[in-house]
Amino acid sequence: MKCLRSGESLGGADDEVLFPSSSGSLASAIKDFSASENSCLAEQFDKKPDTGNIEEAESSLRESGILNYEEARALLGRYEYQKGNIVAALHVFEGIDIGVVTPKIKIALSRSRERRKRHSQNHAEPQMSIHSVGLLLEAVFLKAKSLQVLERFKEAAQSCKVILDIVESSLPEGMPDNFGAECKLQETLNKAVELLPELWKLADCPRESILSYRRALLHHWNLDAETIAKIQKEFVVFLLYSGGEATPPNLRSQMDGSFVPRNNIEEAILLLMILLRKVSLNRIEWDPSILDHLSFALSVSGDLTALANQLEELLPATIHRSERYYALALCYYGAGKDLVALDLLRKLLRSREDQHHVPGLLMASKICCENSTLAEEGVSFAKRVLQNLDGRCNQLENHANFFLGVSLSAHSKLAASDSERLKRQSEALHALETAGRMRNPLVLYHLSLEYAEQRKLDAAFYYAKCFLKLEGGSNVKGWLLLARILSAQKQFLDAESIVNTALDQTGKWDQGDLLRTKAKLQIAQGQLRNAIETYTQLLAVLQIQSKGFGSGKKLYKVSVLSVCCCNNLC
Repeated sequence: MKCLRSGESLGGADDEVLFPSSSGSLASAIKDFSASENSCLAEQFDKKPDTGNIEEAESSLRESGILNYEEARALLGRYEYQKGNIVAALHVFEGIDIGVVTPKIKIALSRSRERRKRHSQNHAEPQMSIHSVGLLLEAVFLKAKSLQVLERFKEAAQSCKVILDIVESSLPEGMPDNFGAECKLQETLNKAVELLPELWKLADCPRESILSYRRALLHHWNLDAETIAKIQKEFVVFLLYSGGEATPPNLRSQMDGSFVPRNNIEEAILLLMILLRKVSLNRIEWDPSILDHLSFALSVSGDLTALANQLEELLPATIHRSERYYALALCYYGAGKDLVALDLLRKLLRSREDQHHVPGLLMASKICCENSTLAEEGVSFAKRVLQNLDGRCNQLENHANFFLGVSLSAHSKLAASDSERLKRQSEALHALETAGRMRNPLVLYHLSLEYAEQRKLDAAFYYAKCFLKLEGGSNVKGWLLLARILSAQKQFLDAESIVNTALDQTGKWDQGDLLRTKAKLQIAQGQLRNAIETYTQLLAVLQIQSKGFGSGKKLYKVSVLSVCCCNNLC
């Protein structure tokens, strides 16, 4: 120790006294590094003394009476690591036989906890001081960090895991409060708990990473609330987006009847709900990413009503009013509760500060255009979107024009006079044609439908073909629309040919509407026997559907009546 403080060289007989020969000589290690750095350890200390290291060494010496080989290597390795000599630091750390000192570390930790429990200093002192324990565990952690820098991730994870194994086996009940604070033991442990899952991820070992996350969260490491929240958020991201499926956790400590997640999504949702509860209790700061991840997880699981409940439970100041209402509207719309979503949007858009909320206006116009009874309100919302955008975003304007065109088309059917109806139809076509510039298949379908309803069949036929081309012939609605347009032009044979082509490209489950249209076309051509055969095929499909899902019962009855009518006509 005098050599370290005075800057004199370490060597000769002094090495044998300070550093046991069973572990080798620190002098030999110092000579290795002296060669690589072209300077001796004494000169390094003269240039840049590290009083913190020296004071810690003095404290250790006062308690245990000796600075042994492992402790000296830990100090030298930390010094090299702080200088940025990663390879040199790793070489020093690898000279520490952690397996030899592990029993002493465990005894020191367990006995230190017993002394704290008894509040007595008469208990027998352990063979190793708590300062030495902190120093050695820090050396193991710095070794893991050095291996990480050198991209030897698996070795780094194994080294980091040693720290947790030692502490967990020594203190099965967990770390007590302020335990080892004076020697930064708790700080080293916190860093090791956070680092281990990241190292396993870098080593491409997802299973070990998940186990490390669970270990970090289930064992009592005496981490602060923010650190636990950080680990939980990182675990959530890994569960949701890693692409792998984790085995369900084995929570034997849970009470009977407690919820145990069965897959990644459920485990992520559970963690996110815990984080939201901590936010509500003001234990951690609000992080918007929590809600983003929860929205994704519950959307994937299909439980948007649960997401709405979580949003409603958030404290008013957590997120802005407009964000809350809009998110709730999205949840209820996704859950099939369109009118509830629309009511929320109406409340949002009534307020003076949010009356120009473009996403809310756009969503309200979309809901209204899907319900013909709300067509007039849909027209109003869509026009407000266009007024607020004022040419700033072509894509949003195209969507607004599409919703406006669909709403105007539905609203034209409720016109009191022909002139009003023709005016609305003209406006609907103009809006749909403007939206059709983005070549969206859904827009082209409605544009073709609108032309067909206005008896502009050539234009309707053109846009129906464009729709089929964009969809690759996979959408039954496009084939049906094309056949009906040809039927309106009295081209029954061509229409039947289109239906036959669609039947060849469509699965049995989706052939019901096609077969019914084909039968009607055959009846229009006077081919009643062919129509009976087609209805018989339709009956077979609908019978299977009615048995499987019960959704085809009404169509099944209608088809039976159609067959009877054809037989009577024959």
